[in-house]
Amino acid sequence: MDFVRPKKNLGQHFLKDRIIARKIVDSLSATTPDVLEVGPGTGVLSEFLIQRPELNLQVIEIDSESVAFLGANFPQLNGRIHHNDFLKWDAAIFSGDFSIIGNFPYNISSQIFFRILEWRNRVPEVVGMVQKEVAERISTPPGSKTYGILSVLLGAYYHISYLFTVSEQVFIPPPKVKSAVIRLSRNQTRELPCNEVLFFQVVKAAFNKRRKMLRNSLAELGKAVPEQYATRRPEQMAVADFIELTRLMET
Repeated sequence: MDFVRPKKNLGQHFLKDRIIARKIVDSLSATTPDVLEVGPGTGVLSEFLIQRPELNLQVIEIDSESVAFLGANFPQLNGRIHHNDFLKWDAAIFSGDFSIIGNFPYNISSQIFFRILEWRNRVPEVVGMVQKEVAERISTPPGSKTYGILSVLLGAYYHISYLFTVSEQVFIPPPKVKSAVIRLSRNQTRELPCNEVLFFQVVKAAFNKRRKMLRNSLAELGKAVPEQYATRRPEQMAVADFIELTRLMET
C-alpha cells in the first residue's frame, strides 16, 4: 500500500519506509498472542502485523482522520480499531497479558513508558520507535549523563535492548533528530524486594535534583538516607543500589 500523507501531525512523525516497518514488526517476538499497536497512523506497521496470523492485533489511535483511514483501508482491523487516548485507556479489551508495539509520538513517549510501567505485570514485551535520545536514555547503564528515571524504573522490571537507529529521512514530516527502536522484555522480577511505591518516589526525587548528593535530593521524602549512600549522586546508582537504598529507608 502506498503511503498517504496525513493531514494532521499531533506530534507524530509518520514512518514511510516499508523496509524499516517490516524490521520493526519482525523485532516483536510476541510472547503473548494479544498485541496492541499504539498510534498506528496510516497503518505502515499494521500492514505487516496483520500478516502474522498468530497475533490478535488491536490498535489504538487518538486521531479521527487516521481512524477513518485505517477503517477504510484495512478491513482486517474491523472491530479492532479503538479511537482513544492510550494514556487514558484502561486495557479492558484484553483479559490477560498483551505486548505493545508502535511508532510512539515523540511528545508523549516518556508518558507512554510510565503507563507501561503501571501495567508491568501484564506487558511482557514492548517494541517501540522513539527519539534516539530517549532510546539512549532508557538503555544506557549507570555512570552516563543520560542515565535517568526511566533507565532505572524500566531496568528494574525489563531487559532493555537498543535494536537499531533510524534515519530522519524515512519519516513524513522528517524530524530534526534521529530515531531508534528499542525492545523491552519482562524479566523474572514480579515484585521488588522493597516497598515499590517508595522505590518510585526515591528514584524520581533523586533524578529531579540529579546534581545533588542523595542526602540532599531525598530530604523531601522525610526519611534518613543511609550513610553509605548519602554522598552519592543518582547516576552512580545501579538498579540494585536503588532497591537496597529503598529497603534501608523503609525503616
